[in-house]
Amino acid sequence: ARALANRPALLIADEPTGQLDAETGLAVMELLRAVVRSENVTALVATHDPQLLGLADRVLELSDGHIVEQA
Repeated sequence: ARALANRPALLIADEPTGQLDAETGLAVMELLRAVVRSENVTALVATHDPQLLGLADRVLELSDGHIVEQA
Protein backbone atom coordinates (compact mmCIF):
# COMPACT_ATOMS: atom_id res chain seq x y z
CA ALA A 1 0.00 0.00 0.00
CA ARG A 2 2.83 2.41 0.83
CA ALA A 3 4.33 1.92 -2.63
CA LEU A 4 1.07 3.12 -4.18
CA ALA A 5 0.44 6.06 -1.84
CA ASN A 6 1.92 8.66 -4.21
CA ARG A 7 0.27 7.10 -7.29
CA PRO A 8 3.46 6.08 -9.12
CA ALA A 9 3.47 5.39 -12.85
CA LEU A 10 5.80 2.41 -12.33
CA LEU A 11 5.89 -0.21 -9.60
CA ILE A 12 9.03 -2.39 -9.42
CA ALA A 13 8.92 -5.76 -7.64
CA ASP A 14 12.06 -7.90 -7.40
CA GLU A 15 11.17 -11.54 -6.67
CA PRO A 16 7.96 -10.64 -4.77
CA THR A 17 7.10 -14.32 -4.37
CA GLY A 18 10.61 -15.67 -3.83
CA GLN A 19 10.10 -16.99 -0.29
CA LEU A 20 6.45 -17.98 -0.62
CA ASP A 21 4.83 -21.33 -1.32
CA ALA A 22 3.30 -21.71 -4.79
CA GLU A 23 -0.29 -21.07 -3.71
CA THR A 24 0.52 -17.92 -1.74
CA GLY A 25 2.85 -16.67 -4.47
CA LEU A 26 0.11 -17.00 -7.06
CA ALA A 27 -2.33 -15.16 -4.78
CA VAL A 28 0.18 -12.32 -4.31
CA MET A 29 0.72 -12.02 -8.06
CA GLU A 30 -3.01 -12.04 -8.78
CA LEU A 31 -3.45 -9.28 -6.20
CA LEU A 32 -0.60 -7.30 -7.78
CA ARG A 33 -2.20 -7.71 -11.19
CA ALA A 34 -5.56 -6.48 -9.86
CA VAL A 35 -3.89 -3.42 -8.31
CA VAL A 36 -2.04 -2.68 -11.55
CA ARG A 37 -5.29 -2.72 -13.49
CA SER A 38 -7.38 -0.78 -10.97
CA GLU A 39 -4.74 1.89 -10.33
CA ASN A 40 -3.60 2.11 -13.97
CA VAL A 41 0.05 1.59 -13.04
CA THR A 42 2.77 -0.36 -14.84
CA ALA A 43 4.52 -3.13 -12.90
CA LEU A 44 7.99 -4.42 -13.64
CA VAL A 45 8.34 -7.78 -11.91
CA ALA A 46 11.54 -9.83 -11.79
CA THR A 47 11.00 -13.52 -11.13
CA HIS A 48 12.61 -16.90 -11.66
CA ASP A 49 9.25 -18.68 -11.30
CA PRO A 50 7.98 -19.82 -14.72
CA GLN A 51 4.52 -20.53 -13.26
CA LEU A 52 3.95 -16.79 -12.91
CA LEU A 53 4.66 -15.93 -16.54
CA GLY A 54 1.05 -16.54 -17.56
CA LEU A 55 0.00 -13.55 -15.45
CA ALA A 56 2.20 -11.14 -17.40
CA ASP A 57 1.12 -9.01 -20.34
CA ARG A 58 4.68 -9.03 -21.64
CA VAL A 59 7.65 -11.26 -20.77
CA LEU A 60 11.33 -10.51 -21.35
CA GLU A 61 14.00 -13.11 -20.66
CA LEU A 62 17.39 -11.70 -19.73
CA SER A 63 20.81 -13.32 -19.81
CA ASP A 64 23.96 -11.45 -18.79
CA GLY A 65 22.01 -8.18 -18.87
CA HIS A 66 20.72 -8.65 -22.42
CA ILE A 67 17.23 -9.49 -23.69
CA VAL A 68 17.39 -12.96 -25.24
CA GLU A 69 13.67 -13.60 -25.72
CA GLN A 70 10.41 -11.63 -25.77
CA ALA A 71 6.85 -12.88 -25.55
